[in-house]
Amino acid sequence: MQTTLFKVALSLLLIASTNVKATDLSDATNKSEQKPNLIIILTDDQGYKDVGFNGSTDIKTPNIDLIAKEGTRFTNGYVTFSVCGPSRAGLLTGRYQDRFGFNFNPTMDPSVPQNGIPTSEKNIAEVLKPAGYTSAIIGKWHMGTHPDLHPNKRGFDFFYGFLTGGHRYFPEELTLNDLSDVKYKFDWYKTRLLKNDKRVDTDEYLTDELSNEAVDFIKREKDNPFFLYLAYNAPHAPVQATQEYLDRNKHIKNTKRRTYAAMVTAVDDGVGRVLATLKEQGIDENTLVVFLSDNGGAKSNGSDNGELRGHKNLLFEGGIRVPFAARWPNSIPAGVDYDKPVSSLDIMATIVGQADVDISKNKPLDGVDLIPFITHQDQGSPHDVLFWRHVKSNSYAMRRGKDKIVKTANETYLFDIEKDHVEASNLLPRAQTSYNNLDESYQLWQQDLKAAAFPGLNDWLQSKPNDKKKKRKNKAKNK
Repeated sequence: MQTTLFKVALSLLLIASTNVKATDLSDATNKSEQKPNLIIILTDDQGYKDVGFNGSTDIKTPNIDLIAKEGTRFTNGYVTFSVCGPSRAGLLTGRYQDRFGFNFNPTMDPSVPQNGIPTSEKNIAEVLKPAGYTSAIIGKWHMGTHPDLHPNKRGFDFFYGFLTGGHRYFPEELTLNDLSDVKYKFDWYKTRLLKNDKRVDTDEYLTDELSNEAVDFIKREKDNPFFLYLAYNAPHAPVQATQEYLDRNKHIKNTKRRTYAAMVTAVDDGVGRVLATLKEQGIDENTLVVFLSDNGGAKSNGSDNGELRGHKNLLFEGGIRVPFAARWPNSIPAGVDYDKPVSSLDIMATIVGQADVDISKNKPLDGVDLIPFITHQDQGSPHDVLFWRHVKSNSYAMRRGKDKIVKTANETYLFDIEKDHVEASNLLPRAQTSYNNLDESYQLWQQDLKAAAFPGLNDWLQSKPNDKKKKRKNKAKNK
């Protein structure tokens, strides 16, 4: 009898053991086959040198630097435009924004249809949705205020932030309920935040509020493939920071620079929380994190582009080359520099390639999957050529290999960017043939581009009377 009971117990134990092993194996297999998560952390108007991994000494960014330290730094990382709206449109679609008429910052008038990324184009969230991804945008949208272009109508399952191109940072200043309450230009910076389609009140500094929501989203979606677009508006003007962040930068004597630095510190804290949450939730190794700014540092916000020439709104390096790094443990090299030119266009193509998403029925991307290049499976260059067009200033630029041309309304330049990344030495006219060859390529490219699809930012509403007086006073001072 005892022998029989022992055999039965042993059999049950073996069955249980086999089931556990099978379950463990199944879980491991499912985990290894799960599509990678994507997190894009985008700052606004941050200078090229305003991160530790690009040489900042006065602004400490240990968490942002960790992305480069544990991943790859792109020393020649570009965006597609030198102002935020068009740049973000290029990033989100993986296509040059001029192909669909997103040539400058769009009007904030919510009655204007298609005043952002048109519905004929697919953004990252829309492309990933059929592949089973859950997507969130937290922060700045700026891709259309018309109801048809609301993030929840454009593939994003969760939205927390604001529709416009800028915002005030202190909760007590968010006094307007909706864009319909806006009477003067830029008062849209004062609208209450949106949680999906509902207005909500907040009680924290805006950057911290956005970081909180990003952490909560990761925790909610940890068991499913997700795309998180953490679109900070910091350190875009208005230059505002809490006393806590100011105190952490009191070594900086210049008031504007100190406040700007405090804004970057708030972002860095948020990045640290995001990275820590990935590890806590056990999804760190299955998540590609990309950090970059939407354009170069602005002329008037206290930023620093280092040695690079120019700033936001110009097509010199200071306007379009940005702090750019990517981290994906065990999938891309750690602690190395990748020096060949890459573009924000490549982010969409990279996640599509790595998640094996079928885009054969979509419009062709201008970006490429960067993973084969940065892992040196492909020894070539990701791009033969990169283009930029600035309609409002009647200027354009392009880079092919070491050669870059910049043509403004008044001047024409040819630079050897590898030897002269500060764009100090114009090689014209002694290299006119090289310039002509490059310019011919640009002229062919621009034939496929579209005129502006919507009115510009200044189309809607007038400035406050006091603002006009200030402008006249400033002009008088400068004469």
